[in-house]
Amino acid sequence: MRKYYPIIAFLSIIKLIIHLIGNQNYGFQRDELLHLSVSEHLDWGYFEFPPFIAFVGKIAHFIFGYSLSGIRLFSTLAGVGILIICCLIAKELGGKKKAVFLAGVSVLTFLPFYRNQTLFQPVAFDQLFWTLGFYFLIKYFNTKKVKFLVLLGISAGMGLMNKYTILVWGLGVVVGLLFYENGALFKNKWLYISGCITFLLFLPNIIWQFQHDLPVLMHLQKLKESQLDEIGPFDFALEQLKHPFTLAISLIGLFAYFFDKDLKKYKAIGIAALVIFISMWLMQSKAYYFFAIYPVLFASGAVKIEKLLQRKPNWNYAVAAVLLLPMIPFLPLATPVLPIDTYVSYLNLKSEKDGRIIITNDYADMFGWEEQVKLVDSTYQSLPPQEKINCVIWAENYGEAGAIEIIGKKYQLPNPICSNGSFWLWGSGTTSGEVCISIGNEKKVVESVFKDCTLVKMVKHKYAIDEENNIPVYICRNPKINRKQNWASLEKHVFD
Repeated sequence: MRKYYPIIAFLSIIKLIIHLIGNQNYGFQRDELLHLSVSEHLDWGYFEFPPFIAFVGKIAHFIFGYSLSGIRLFSTLAGVGILIICCLIAKELGGKKKAVFLAGVSVLTFLPFYRNQTLFQPVAFDQLFWTLGFYFLIKYFNTKKVKFLVLLGISAGMGLMNKYTILVWGLGVVVGLLFYENGALFKNKWLYISGCITFLLFLPNIIWQFQHDLPVLMHLQKLKESQLDEIGPFDFALEQLKHPFTLAISLIGLFAYFFDKDLKKYKAIGIAALVIFISMWLMQSKAYYFFAIYPVLFASGAVKIEKLLQRKPNWNYAVAAVLLLPMIPFLPLATPVLPIDTYVSYLNLKSEKDGRIIITNDYADMFGWEEQVKLVDSTYQSLPPQEKINCVIWAENYGEAGAIEIIGKKYQLPNPICSNGSFWLWGSGTTSGEVCISIGNEKKVVESVFKDCTLVKMVKHKYAIDEENNIPVYICRNPKINRKQNWASLEKHVFD
């Protein structure tokens, strides 16, 4: 095994360096602000996702504070872990040095992983737990040691506490195991012990869901209405075609699980991949949910290519070059390795009539938050002492609320109130709210709640996303309604 360490270390360091450059640029993205906000309110569940990301956020904050590069390091480490495990899977499948190298290069050059493993989101950890689960399953196939079934159960349980999409992974694995040694594993008590471990790890979130009337169902319904219903019948499949070279490796790997004389004993993995693909396609899932399957396919694809090129082993490096060279020009679009002005010049982006420059949504969602918080702070500091005591900061959406909650820490701003998503869980604030600073709420909304509303300023930023451009900040007084009494009725609108 030691002979593979230099290869794995070399590729891991390259991936780590790329991410470390990108992680420090721009600012927190909207979803990152939400994930850090939930870490300020640790619980066994949230409206949008299970609690794993909150606990990681708490650890990240303990070590790095709210440093952008420090927080993002955890997603990056998950990405590096995926590369390492992919290489280990290739070795377990019988691959030698060239296969291990090509498996790592496949992960290194798969552009969507850079976006997924830059942002502090559950996606990177979801991909890690999928890959780890397959690794333990393959280790069991090779050794028949039950400890790997136990580790499989632990990884599945942790995965469920991170993102519910791993349920589809579990479905694929169960179906795949029906074809492993004619389903003999289902007679093994350790498979059920593994399942019990998964259930026990996931149980706290199940209890939390029932205690809160299963908000996951409401979230899935709103997600379907707002996003998934807009996905065309072939969009899920067509999205996979956007990365043809790494797709070719994965298809070769899928083929090998069924037809290669040495790899078809792992046919259960290939069947799992097909079941997962079909299930997600039928459910109109977002395409990136399926990206978590690719490492286990890259590994088998690399092993198969190494075998095909065994008489011309140096051609493996040509395959690696075909993977690597085309992705380099697109890397700045996948992770912010370029300063924003350089990025704009690189893409030759032009200003709109209003001075704005339209960049991709992910990047646009990293701008404008600091300006929002500064304006809220200056408004808050302008209040007389008694009004400060009674003031509440009211944000329209979870991005604005997250900015006040996280970026506002350095300004010592009070935590915001917001009825959007999990912020609703944390209540209507502790002050009387006779005075309110509203951010993002439109005039008709604030005037329906307060008698006196004065526009402070409209917040603009030339790179910010449309949703966060020209947003109003109001100072409001004399409430018309009792906020605390009305708060419970807003639950049905948390995902509006």
